[in-house]
This record gives sequence, structure tokens and C-alpha cells, in this order.
Amino acid sequence: MTNTTLTCVEILATSTTEYSIIWLHGLGADGHDFESIAPELKLKKEQHTHFIFPNAPIQPVTINGGMEMRSWYDILAADLDREVAVDDIYQSAEAVTQLIEQEIEKGIKAENILLAGFSQGGVIALHAGLRFPKKLAGIIALSTYLPTVEQLKSEGHINNANTPIFMAHGSMDPVVAPQAAKTAFTQLKELNYPITWHEYPMQHSVCLEEIIDIADFINPLFS
Repeated sequence: MTNTTLTCVEILATSTTEYSIIWLHGLGADGHDFESIAPELKLKKEQHTHFIFPNAPIQPVTINGGMEMRSWYDILAADLDREVAVDDIYQSAEAVTQLIEQEIEKGIKAENILLAGFSQGGVIALHAGLRFPKKLAGIIALSTYLPTVEQLKSEGHINNANTPIFMAHGSMDPVVAPQAAKTAFTQLKELNYPITWHEYPMQHSVCLEEIIDIADFINPLFS
């Protein structure tokens, strides 16, 4: 994967833009995948919030027979530890960091920018957010894990050491094993990140109860 400028699906604020949410999709999806979640959240600051849904680059994915699809990074093996192309993670995180910087250049405060991601997107949200040099509002990591947690121990930025993290997973997820997610949660907890765990009786998806809990997480941060 090469460095790239990400194309995005966007929902503009209907009033003065004060907040931004950058929401990253999972493997094989695109920016439209979570577009419908914006109105479902019913955020108190919805009219002041700019929603950004980036499209991952199209690249071959090894575990899918080398088929080209939108992917934040290549997955080399589908075991519990999920061997992945770590360099891809860094490149995608850099592209997302550029999106954050663009919002800051538009006048949005870093502490009013929230990163969210599902599956592969959750990996990038955690990786990019916890290394970002300016304090962010929060990070939402859904149905995901974190293959770069060891690097985070030395690369995490102190300005996001206290950024709240919402981590959620389906108890019947056949794609990303719940144990892989719980391991990431435990590791982040041991690194003293303010992270909360939410589990739902679902597979590799998002449910209504989860959406309500996500809104309850975001609303106090956007105030």
C-alpha cells in the first residue's frame, strides 16, 4: 500500500461546525457503510457536527485469496492473533491523521474531534488516535482488536493518555474473535487508558443497544 489522500463520504453540519467525527469502515466496505448511523445516534450536537466517512484504499487482501478490495491493511493470516501488514496500519493511520489535521485547519479544535472505527477501522482509530499529538475528544473501537499495542507502549502520545475509549464487541463474533478484542481491552487498561468494555449478543455487526450506548458516550464529550 502506498501513501494516499483518502476520499470521503461526508455529512455536513447544518449549523456552525464545532465538532467532527471521523468514522472508519471495515474490510471490504466503504465510506457509505456507516453513513446511516449519523441520524440514528440522535446526538445533542448533531446540527453542529461534521461526519466524515473515509474510503480505505483498494488493495489485495491475502486471506481473501489476494482479491482487491477496500482495506486499511493486508491481513496475512486469519488466526486469533491475525498476522497483519503492520506497515499498512502506519500508512493508513497517517492518512487519517491528515484528515484530523484538515479539520483543525478549518477551525475545529482537536479536543472536539472524535475517531470511530469498526473492525479494521477500529484498529486504525486506536492506532492513529492514541499517537496523535493533540488531545482528541475520544475514540470508539467497535468489533476490533489492536495488533500494534506493543508499539503503542513507546509511541503513544501523552496528550491522548487520558482520552476516553469506548470498546464494544459482539459475543458471537465469528470474524474477530471476542477473545482478541478482550485481550486488546486488557492491554489498554493495563496501560492506564480510560477504556470501557461493552458486549452485546450479536455477531460481527452493530446493534440498536450499542448505538444508544455510543450516543451516551459521545454526548458528554461534545458539550
